[in-house]
Amino acid sequence: MKKSVNVGIVGTGYVAQKRAEALKKDERANLRYFVGNSAEKTEIFAQRYSVEKLESWWDLVNHPDLDLVFVSTINRDHGKIVRASIEAGKNVVVEYPLSLEAAEAQELIQLAKTKGVMIHVEHIELLGGVHQAIQRYLPEIGTIFYTRYVTISPQRPVGLRWTYNQKMFGFPLIGALSRIHRLVDLFGQVSKVACEARFWAVEGDYYKACISQAQLSFQDGLLAEVTYGKGETFWQGARTFELHGEKGLLIFEGEEGHLIRGEEKIALELPERKGLIAKDTILVLDHLWLDTPMYITPEESYYSLKVAECAAQSTQNNQMIYIDS
Repeated sequence: MKKSVNVGIVGTGYVAQKRAEALKKDERANLRYFVGNSAEKTEIFAQRYSVEKLESWWDLVNHPDLDLVFVSTINRDHGKIVRASIEAGKNVVVEYPLSLEAAEAQELIQLAKTKGVMIHVEHIELLGGVHQAIQRYLPEIGTIFYTRYVTISPQRPVGLRWTYNQKMFGFPLIGALSRIHRLVDLFGQVSKVACEARFWAVEGDYYKACISQAQLSFQDGLLAEVTYGKGETFWQGARTFELHGEKGLLIFEGEEGHLIRGEEKIALELPERKGLIAKDTILVLDHLWLDTPMYITPEESYYSLKVAECAAQSTQNNQMIYIDS
């Protein structure tokens, strides 16, 4: 590995900004170019991080000086940008989902292997305090038989955001893949999925609010419910994760967690949630320099995408979807 890698970023939003901040602090990275969608945001990004803007993501991924591409843009475009990056011989990091279609994600993973480049799908939920606490305290509650994971995010006004566009964001549990992947990381393979979804005030592909609820049956017998809702219809937010075991209950509400066994209620210490994007960025650079293993493989993210895609199919067909092992 040469002294530093030349890096490009597709995107100017929150995640792209955190990536830029982390890259600027690491001497192993040289942030050279970026591409944005909004003229105003592009100018601010260029000045804030002293990085040169290019006209299109195609120009960026094919730039001969770049070694590593971070894709932090509209979900709909992830697959084609990642494919072009791999074909250009670039290592690539992409925010989940790798693609809005599981079949394409699988193709991209194989293409990266063929080309001999790294592909990393970011899943910072695995690095956060809640997930680490769950992994630490699960043995305390015995065999898990039921879990419920709820995320509700009120937002108003929504306007015409890409995150509220069915084609740009994807089916809610695909666009918000971490809700499925957190469970898959903890409990393994899923045998069947049933899901329902509702959208409010639809204008073309845009909507003002949505909610989706999936029931997952895991191969070990665990039953799980995942609820994800956002938008103008909701008046109070919720972020709750319950894990029911034969010897106790783990419950997390926001950044607080408790272990409950009968009359006993123990407050849990949770590591800080801040700095996860920076941590993910550093782990990528460590992997490129030291060949250290990443905390997730692209195949693992692909499997969760496959489960989420089955949830979308269940909504369309109004029936249970069985998943091949």
